[in-house]
Amino acid sequence: MALLTCRDLSLGYEGREIVSGLNFKVDPGDYLCIVGENGSGKSTLMKTILGLQAPIGGRILTGDGLRQNEIGYLPQQTVVQKDFPASVWEIVLSGCGNRTGLRPFYNREEKRTARENIEKMELTPLSKRCYRELSGGQQQRVLLARALCAARKMILLDEPVSGLDPKVTAEMYGLIERLNKQEGMTVIMISHDIAAAVKYADHILHIGREVFFGTKEEYLNSAYARVFLKDGETDG
Repeated sequence: MALLTCRDLSLGYEGREIVSGLNFKVDPGDYLCIVGENGSGKSTLMKTILGLQAPIGGRILTGDGLRQNEIGYLPQQTVVQKDFPASVWEIVLSGCGNRTGLRPFYNREEKRTARENIEKMELTPLSKRCYRELSGGQQQRVLLARALCAARKMILLDEPVSGLDPKVTAEMYGLIERLNKQEGMTVIMISHDIAAAVKYADHILHIGREVFFGTKEEYLNSAYARVFLKDGETDG
């Protein structure tokens, strides 16, 4: 059973349509990369999947017991986030907030989940450090650990390596691949990096003047990829 299915989805703001005719599904364990031109609706799609805004038309269906508040989300990082005055532990633990309900404290299980995700992201020695004192790559790993605390089966990543140097970028992609391949986490990632998309993802959703969804092999053999790569339009 698919974890996520989009049927004839139309996206936009204030009634203005950005993209229409989105039809795709994401199965458990998939790694889907979303690519396309600037302003094509990639980030809008993620926000719609998360229920942060309503679609203009069509439907989003979840399966296998998945709820919208059980999807982890790593948004594009802002300047304000980079200067956030809290410890690594506090930020990661806050990712369990969707589990507490009306309870005004974190229980033992939630604290255990936070510790496990800090360890997965290789942040244990930094758990007491202030977030704003960390490097850009360390900050991204903190935010990914936080997103994992919210995720049951699926995580959405919006340009997770933006602004990182090549070495740290490769490390980040490696961590995401390990979550997907070794731990079975379903990944949906927006990326401007076509090389990374075809290296790590197993399916590609291309949003632009035309819409394509299929395996990465099908994408590389399609007219969509040839035009996209020829034009060099690889900015998110």
